[in-house]
Amino acid sequence: MSDVVLFSTIESGDKLIAVATLNRPKVLNSLDLQMAEMLNQQLKQWEADDQVVAVILDAAGDKAFCAGGDISSVYQGMLENQSGEPLGNQYAVDFFSTEYRLDYYLHSYKKPVIVWGRGIVMGGGIGLLSGASHRIVSDDTRLAMPEVTIGLFPDVGGSWLLQRLSGNSGRFLAATGAIVGSDDALFTGLADYAMASEAWDDFVKALAAQVWPTYACKRRTRIERDDLIHDVLAQFARTAPRAEGPLQRHFALINEICDVRDYKRVYEGIATLAEHEDEWLSRAATTMLRGSAFAVALGLTLQDYTKHMSLKEVFELEYIVALHCSADGMFQEGVRALLIDKDRKPQWRYQSIEEVDINKVYEYFDAPWSEGDGRAFKL
Repeated sequence: MSDVVLFSTIESGDKLIAVATLNRPKVLNSLDLQMAEMLNQQLKQWEADDQVVAVILDAAGDKAFCAGGDISSVYQGMLENQSGEPLGNQYAVDFFSTEYRLDYYLHSYKKPVIVWGRGIVMGGGIGLLSGASHRIVSDDTRLAMPEVTIGLFPDVGGSWLLQRLSGNSGRFLAATGAIVGSDDALFTGLADYAMASEAWDDFVKALAAQVWPTYACKRRTRIERDDLIHDVLAQFARTAPRAEGPLQRHFALINEICDVRDYKRVYEGIATLAEHEDEWLSRAATTMLRGSAFAVALGLTLQDYTKHMSLKEVFELEYIVALHCSADGMFQEGVRALLIDKDRKPQWRYQSIEEVDINKVYEYFDAPWSEGDGRAFKL
């Protein structure tokens, strides 16, 4: 069996704590199709095992929990998709459906899921983190949804997650791909706890020493076990920022700029920050300006469009949008420039936000299958 994900258990009295470890540290534990398939399969087995009281999802190495989805194979599929149709890239069809099923499964998992988001947590890594019942980041973490740089949108449930962050911070993060640390992660709601990396092993040992409550009522059992984990975490982690991060410091300004529906006005407002004296704001605006204007419009429109959708509906729509992106050439060009040729000079189809028509954006929401088609994606 492949070792791209390692599975183990820790004895905890007469119970077990299950552990899944992403094991591709050389590529910052980027999630590929095989890893997602393995996680889906093993999580189902653990969910059915009464001995398993909780699941820990962590990663090998000290640099990253998960830097995102491994899109090199998606890119190869783009090159081979001569039809130009959204369903013409089979790897994209398989990868996004499997990844999104995994992310949605984590959100609805029947047992506590503890994710240790150490170091770099971006894109697909946030998809894994956000589904956990206990979302822990390290004090030196770097979180972002940087899809704008490759012509994609904040997917893996990002359309649902980002609009639920403090104020309009999710709109800003979607448009700019800005990186935040542990303080802003706690402030916005991207994470529940922050912990020093050196405290992790002690936390796991303390958790394994607990006596796990069990009741005839499964709902009560789940609540009590969630609270038990919280109480142990309270000994090692914090739930509030130690200091103001840059996002919190500029929260009022971000809210003001992003407090409109029109993606062109948001884009133009953020663009004015490119020369701001604050380095974090300036870098965020510059990243947006170098990224895909269409991706900014797409990501912001998705947050607006899905405002009253369930998480399930959001994932199903994001899948449709992701397939369109995998066939439109812009995502392909973004990956080429940033990850393949690494010239960092993407030739975007739309050179300015003024060129992006809202009706073109909405075309990406149209399913590429007819009613009753077996290829339709349903959770």
